Amino acid sequence: MKKILLLGGSAQQIVAIETAKRLGYYTVLCDYLTDNPGQYHADQFYLVSTTDKEAVLEIAKKENVNGVLAYASDPAAPTAAYVAEQLGLPTNPSESVDILCNKDRFRDFLRENHFNSPRSDGYTDIEAAIKETAQFRLPVIVKPVDSSGSKGATVLYSWDGLREAVDFALTFSRSKRFIIEEFIEKGYPYIIGGDVLVSDGEVKIWGLMNCHRDNMVNPLVPVGKSYPPSLDAGIMDEVKNVICNIISKLGFMNGAVNVELIVDKNGSVWPIDFGPRCGGNMIPNLLGYIFHVDVVELSVLAAMGKSLEIHPSEPDACYATHNLHVARNGSFVRVDYSEDALKYKIDANVYVKEGDLVAYFDNASKAIGIIFFRFDSSDEMNRFLESINEQIKIILK
Repeated sequence: MKKILLLGGSAQQIVAIETAKRLGYYTVLCDYLTDNPGQYHADQFYLVSTTDKEAVLEIAKKENVNGVLAYASDPAAPTAAYVAEQLGLPTNPSESVDILCNKDRFRDFLRENHFNSPRSDGYTDIEAAIKETAQFRLPVIVKPVDSSGSKGATVLYSWDGLREAVDFALTFSRSKRFIIEEFIEKGYPYIIGGDVLVSDGEVKIWGLMNCHRDNMVNPLVPVGKSYPPSLDAGIMDEVKNVICNIISKLGFMNGAVNVELIVDKNGSVWPIDFGPRCGGNMIPNLLGYIFHVDVVELSVLAAMGKSLEIHPSEPDACYATHNLHVARNGSFVRVDYSEDALKYKIDANVYVKEGDLVAYFDNASKAIGIIFFRFDSSDEMNRFLESINEQIKIILK
């Protein structure tokens, strides 16, 4: 039986373990958390950090694995590529994966290859950053170079809060590095994001969507996606062209890429984040509804070096997700849905139960569940999503 090494056993990563088992693979799991739920689904579990490249390499050698997958995990993606490269297993170039997983290196890559990129610089020392503030035009965003889900990110409209912003960013940085970059103002109401699926260097599934934010709670953290995006065809073609060029220049051949891009007031496209993995917040599940394709299965097969047969269906409706979140700390009681929410809801994944403590939504990991919706038209979807906080209420005690 062939073996696959999976890096990460969170609740959202169990689907990759179960999918690999369904495909007939022996599953080996690494995770540093003693209470990760994935360990109860995998065939073999090791309590090892997914960012410890040498430790994971030794496990891969010991288990004689045939493939490595960091499903929906930015921190583990460089380890997966490194281990696979060392063992001659299927992978995208580890150097390219490392570029995508470090925001300062990605910004350098964009500039060197003539893509739009905000003025930015990476630092390890707050004092060095303070000396160089004059080179930036406010507002700026301060964030860790190696995190995702808006963890540790702060927008500054003056330099007064720089030290606090840096301290906050460093609490989420494994490498203890942060980046300062000029903030790009959107000309289109939404950031464009989602997952694209690549086979033999060519994008076969364009899972690009509107990325929604809750400006009343935290304007930096995604609270859901909606499909289709409402960009006009010309700008969408430019977005796709930018994505294809980046994937080509990085030599990325197979697997999912999670993307975020901003279209500014002049219609220019700015790549913000590219992650060499499936997106979090159950984006692959959403793409399954839209295109009737099992993105998780395709990701597992890509990691095992299998040729991917990808035949997405034409979307038959409009779809959206909403990440359940709260504006204050409290004790969870229940989720209340309006009649419309119940009418459009096709699936719900609530991670907490009554009495569990929930926290203010300052990053994506604080989501307490995800709801999936189906609509017959974009107008119907947009009207509903405009009042989503009235349609779905989280009751706390």
